Amino acid sequence: QVQLVESGGGLVQAGDSLRLSCAASGRTINFNAMGWFRQAPGKQREFVATTTGNGGSTYAADSVKDRFTISRDGATNTVYLQMNRLKPEDTAVYYCAANPFYSGALTYHYQYWGQGTQVTVSS
Repeated sequence: QVQLVESGGGLVQAGDSLRLSCAASGRTINFNAMGWFRQAPGKQREFVATTTGNGGSTYAADSVKDRFTISRDGATNTVYLQMNRLKPEDTAVYYCAANPFYSGALTYHYQYWGQGTQVTVSS
């Protein structure tokens, strides 16, 4: 059994920063890809960023690429999302996702999911 556990969410003001963490535990798996998605109320889950190959390659959505940075600690199977200059439209539940083989920007590219952590940005 593989578990992904997110942490670091919270309530912040516009312009603030937050750092999300996602730690994998349970059955040891070498994930090729670990990434982040988010889902705002009434909206579909959308891609935020992903990293492959122990952090050697990263890709982020256009809406966040100038403000968010994804990184990864391969030794601990932990992925981070540094979010700077947060905006109210970044308010969502942020989900960690992982896949042993594939990577991509669509939800079906990922096999394992965390329970999510709430990020709320007030104006």
